[in-house]
Amino acid sequence: MEKSGIPAPSSHRSCGCCCGHAADFVEDEGLTRRTFLAAAGTATVGAALPVLGAAAVSGPGTRARQQPIRVPLRVQPVFQCEIYERKPATSWRVTGAIQDERELQAEETRIRRDLADMTAAANFPLEFRPLVTVRTVEQAKAVVQGDFDVVIIYAARRNLPVLEALAANDKWNLIFVRHQSGPLYYMYIGVHTHFLRKRRDTFGQANMDAHDVVVDDPGELLWRLRALYALKNLTGKRIVAVGQAGGWGADGREAPKRAQDLWKLDIRAVTYPELGERIQKARQNQALVDQCRVAAGKYLKQRGVSLETDRGFVDRAFLLTEVFRDLLDEAQADTITVDACMSTVMPISETTACLPLGVLNDEGYLAFCESDFVVIPTGILLHYIAGTPVFFGNPSLPHRGIVTMSHCTAPSRMDGKRFEPTRVVTHYESDYGAAPKVDMKKGQRITIVNADFNSRRWLGFEAQILDTPFYPICRTQLDLKILGNWERLLDEVKGFHWMAAYGSHLRETGYALKKAGIGWLAVT
Repeated sequence: MEKSGIPAPSSHRSCGCCCGHAADFVEDEGLTRRTFLAAAGTATVGAALPVLGAAAVSGPGTRARQQPIRVPLRVQPVFQCEIYERKPATSWRVTGAIQDERELQAEETRIRRDLADMTAAANFPLEFRPLVTVRTVEQAKAVVQGDFDVVIIYAARRNLPVLEALAANDKWNLIFVRHQSGPLYYMYIGVHTHFLRKRRDTFGQANMDAHDVVVDDPGELLWRLRALYALKNLTGKRIVAVGQAGGWGADGREAPKRAQDLWKLDIRAVTYPELGERIQKARQNQALVDQCRVAAGKYLKQRGVSLETDRGFVDRAFLLTEVFRDLLDEAQADTITVDACMSTVMPISETTACLPLGVLNDEGYLAFCESDFVVIPTGILLHYIAGTPVFFGNPSLPHRGIVTMSHCTAPSRMDGKRFEPTRVVTHYESDYGAAPKVDMKKGQRITIVNADFNSRRWLGFEAQILDTPFYPICRTQLDLKILGNWERLLDEVKGFHWMAAYGSHLRETGYALKKAGIGWLAVT
């Protein structure tokens, strides 16, 4: 009964369609899922996903590029237990196992083994501090003064003052209890009544609720930790906003301020005149121009890629990618968004921003068009939960269980490894530049998250990719089968843009939003 239970890693104005492409210049599909997840699981600040590498066209000897940022989640595990002293003719112990020091030490070993298994299974940067055993309130108060993000309390005893001292902090708290995975903990019996409800009908424990309690299964701890890791990496994220920070629609005008207030986003604006100067300077660097042309050629030679626009648009897109990388380097950021990315970018870059944003997404960065801060926080959170690129798109009207999602920006490696078949065509509204039609995997299950304009309640559902048509709309298109009560979407969808990621991520998203004080509705 002492199996760890840890599963394998889980997998504004106008439409402003851009594009997204992989940038791994190899003939085969290259990067494996195991390699991708290993990188995500061991990387910290400045660690890159092993797709292209941020300095791909810069050549040897050039300065190192800013890499994708993945700040580890730091966790302090605490074993709360003491040994009862036998007293004749009295109730000297409370329900639960672990009756002597030998059994206590055996349980410490068991917990450390579970922590090691979680570390091995995590597909995100996770750091466990050494296990600490506490028996007194003083010890508990000392532990929670440490430098970490999460406390996991292995609550073996009904010592409420000690438990309350452990939970009295400004961190996230989880409780783990045993039923069948080892010696039975008393708080398996009493955590709800004694600790969370304080022997009343209403919850009375600040900073925690019943969804923060896990029984037996460390895998249930792990997905909660993944959600908190994503929330940590969203909070305070620095973002380069080319043009300005904006928000789609009349109700989105205050989105940048809301994002700063709620998520503490650090938005660094770059004007279009400055961008134009940088592009002109890059064009005068003939060595860089030549390197970008070579890189574009290698990109187009990849299996499954077809060119259906002028080659010069692609060459210039790779040059624009280097300009975007310069902006990220100087800001020490890994996230960029482009406002009014059609008519404003095209005259100064002589291409579209679609391909550069896609290249960055497939390298593990975050790159969004439209500068829509209504939905950008959604994409950041989902990206860190899934550990893969996300697709920013426009939804259609749901009908008969079907909805279409489209945009001229789309990562070509939605699962982090496999390059989806891609036709490089023009951006739809302008019929100019280079944009991808990415044929994402039919039958693939995906998670979609929809943010409201006012950041009060997000909606999520899962869907299955039925087809990748080519309607006269934004270039990358998904016809989706909605998994769940699709008619609820007719009344519940808010905002505009959606974010999508391969895999099932609703529970992590909902858990993270609850911690952030945002409402959540899961339709699937």
